[in-house]
Amino acid sequence: MKVILVSAVALIDRDGRVLITQRPKGKSMEGLWEFPGGKIEFGETPEDALVRELHEELGIETWSSCLAPLTFASHGYSDFHLLMPLFACRKWDGTPKPNEGQNLKWVHVKSLKDFPMPPADIPLIAVLRDWL
Repeated sequence: MKVILVSAVALIDRDGRVLITQRPKGKSMEGLWEFPGGKIEFGETPEDALVRELHEELGIETWSSCLAPLTFASHGYSDFHLLMPLFACRKWDGTPKPNEGQNLKWVHVKSLKDFPMPPADIPLIAVLRDWL
């Protein structure tokens, strides 16, 4: 089975809310909410991938030194296995914007369970809740 490496981040604002993004129409798992991030390209570290993805998807700048490893997801889907480190980040420049047509929402960690998410993301909610 193919293993896909993806890096994700819990952006945490001053009010302790976490940013989630909704997968746009036409993408697999469209309509589900997830933590921002994306595939790790050949030669990239998970941190490098997040710095790049946050710039591309949300128009914000952050640095590897601002990404704290928090936990990871390992989930088998029908046609691939996803391995996804989740980082926490409280420092970035700019205001997140939906550069790829996705919806954005800042939510309190206790409300994350109210949003439909991909199966790999669901176990991450409890870790975030306990950490925040």
